[in-house]
Amino acid sequence: MRRTFILSVILLLFFINGFAQEKITKSEKQHILSLLDKQAEAWNEGNLEKFMETYWKSDKLVFMGSRGPTYGWQATLDSYKKGYPDKTAMGHLEFKILDISKIDTKTVFLIGRFELTREIGDLAGHFTLVIQKIDGEWVIISDHSSGES
Repeated sequence: MRRTFILSVILLLFFINGFAQEKITKSEKQHILSLLDKQAEAWNEGNLEKFMETYWKSDKLVFMGSRGPTYGWQATLDSYKKGYPDKTAMGHLEFKILDISKIDTKTVFLIGRFELTREIGDLAGHFTLVIQKIDGEWVIISDHSSGES
């Protein structure tokens, strides 16, 4: 009986949470998509500093890649510079957005695919972003990117 009650409460919480999820507005979606357009444009110019303007400039920023987590804005920039030291290594970046959902009034979860076309070999994979409105601006606070084999 107790087990049935606990299971019922858990199911009820999932049910309520599903209805409590915020809807992303057209304006918010436009801001998020323009943030990613800005990233791709900066990347394709070979400008990592400009690319990083879309990230939260904080020691609490987290980037998760194949080498594990990197914490902090500067450490993330340094990691990008090490992995992509020049325009040849960077290539041409394109994003495909697979899903955008709003977690709460100021937080968005995005799933996407990246494709890097390069003379030295193409790269592609998927990513998830947590994007949050901080001081009136949408910024990436967490990025988890995984390349395909």
